[in-house]
Amino acid sequence: MLDWISLAILIGAGLIAASALTSLASQRLGAPLLLVFLGIGLLAGEDGLLGIDFDSGPTAYFIGSLALAIILFDSGFETPLRSYRIAAAPAIVLSTLGVVLTTGLVGVGARLLLGLGWIESLMLGAIAASTDAAAVFFLLRVGGITLRDRVKSTLEIESGTNDPMAIFLTITLSGLAATGAGFEAAGLELASAFARQMGIGAAAGVAGGFFIAWLLNRLGDLEPGLYPITALSVALMVFAATGMLGGSGFLAAYLAGLVAGNSRVRRAASLRRFQIGMTWLAQIGMFLTLGLLATPSEFGAVALPAVALGLYLIFVARPLMVWLCLMPFRFTGREIAFTGWVGLRGAVSILLAILPSLSGLPQGQLVFNVVFMMVLASLIVQGWTIRAAARRLKLLVPPPAGLVDRIELDLPGKADVELVGYRIHPDNMLTRGARIPRWARPLVILRGERTHSVHDAGPLQGDDRVYLFASHGQVDLLDRVYGSPAGPEELAELGDFVLTQEATLGELAALYAPAVEVETPAITLGEMLANEFNNQPAIGDRMRFGPIELVVRKLGGDDRVAEIGVVLEPDAPAGRGWLDRLLARLG
Repeated sequence: MLDWISLAILIGAGLIAASALTSLASQRLGAPLLLVFLGIGLLAGEDGLLGIDFDSGPTAYFIGSLALAIILFDSGFETPLRSYRIAAAPAIVLSTLGVVLTTGLVGVGARLLLGLGWIESLMLGAIAASTDAAAVFFLLRVGGITLRDRVKSTLEIESGTNDPMAIFLTITLSGLAATGAGFEAAGLELASAFARQMGIGAAAGVAGGFFIAWLLNRLGDLEPGLYPITALSVALMVFAATGMLGGSGFLAAYLAGLVAGNSRVRRAASLRRFQIGMTWLAQIGMFLTLGLLATPSEFGAVALPAVALGLYLIFVARPLMVWLCLMPFRFTGREIAFTGWVGLRGAVSILLAILPSLSGLPQGQLVFNVVFMMVLASLIVQGWTIRAAARRLKLLVPPPAGLVDRIELDLPGKADVELVGYRIHPDNMLTRGARIPRWARPLVILRGERTHSVHDAGPLQGDDRVYLFASHGQVDLLDRVYGSPAGPEELAELGDFVLTQEATLGELAALYAPAVEVETPAITLGEMLANEFNNQPAIGDRMRFGPIELVVRKLGGDDRVAEIGVVLEPDAPAGRGWLDRLLARLG
């Protein structure tokens, strides 16, 4: 018994380590990394070098579902709401109507090439209709491909949101095929089931995301290493509970990540680093498991129709579907062509291909083998050519400037300090000599191969990297200074409301900081700020006073402070929402 356990751990850990290490060779060769993971699983399977006999569909589906929930949660967590403002409508159309169109188009092809019944053919179409979030996110975020924002956002949102629709259609059509029910009898039931699953999934996901953000912000004394574990555990609870309630757990996992990731949560940077590792582990585990489940010796019987169906999906069904869905949104021909090409199929399709066998369908193994070969064709043909296609269609853009490094520092007590680094945008006002606010001066400036201090670097230059320490509440302000092209009015947040320099410190304390003991209540705010900054104040200079922050907003004659901005929540705990901010501003 102990020998068997040791052998299983040795083989499993060895396969994961081999998958991780081969990523270096894969990147040098330009091969799709997820294809490498799948290939290692095939080599270790019953027809491969290790001859591991693994044929448990339920186990593979459990592992794949768990891994997919982790991947979708991270996909949502890493998707900024800005992407939805840019491309929500076209992406949602692709992930809903597009999945239905792909199901129909591939279903027609499966009917002609494989001779399956209509329900079975459409079921196969639904299985192949989902683009793989792991494959797409890897190529767009890790693979070094930088696209125009609209195209990138559309592809990311589509890949993260089309899984629930594909899963719903696959489960529904598998059930129809297993019971022999017709479309007519099931029409109303299908509509009701769709509304129930998506409605419950959306509600549970949004509620779960807010709960995750709220919980993490209330666990101030929790061991730092337990924060990411808590977040992921609660996300999996949301996924499982939603499924038990009859909703789409996969949609709930994605939306929980989207809401939590766009809230201000404690130790967000460490959460992201942990989830990157967990997502890689989930991807490797899922692809290895599905590779082990396959039996390559059975592929020969369906090789020709499966490859033909895969090429039909790549060159006909996906481009046609994308063209129909994106026509109303004024995408250019090049953008439509590229979006049609980035339709990678991956582990999600293989995972769904297990369902027909679990439903007891006699064609279950045939469907699995066909879909597996379609995924291989997609990863080989599309995954190997994504960068070339983007370059040929002239959609590649230079890497964006902005926040590039963010490392939280665990200091004694409750100090919340981060080391942050930025790449300077060439059009930033700082590159033309604009003054860096005193509170935002960097510690180190990296220019090419040389290191400079702020005193000897001169004006910042495009693509310089600057590093500085900041509290969590300052990062958003630093983004405005370093993260994008900016004018002088954007170099600092100048407060929630304005006071004149004649206002006294005592008046300010009575209204907004009653707990702060004031030694000189009669001093004006203008005099206090002038003293603080050695009679050389500049717009954007900031001074902490109890629970608020004072900002030099405007200078008058002789460079004296004329207007002061008041920031009510300079270090608002992560997760404070619009209602909290509104109540604070209303006093």
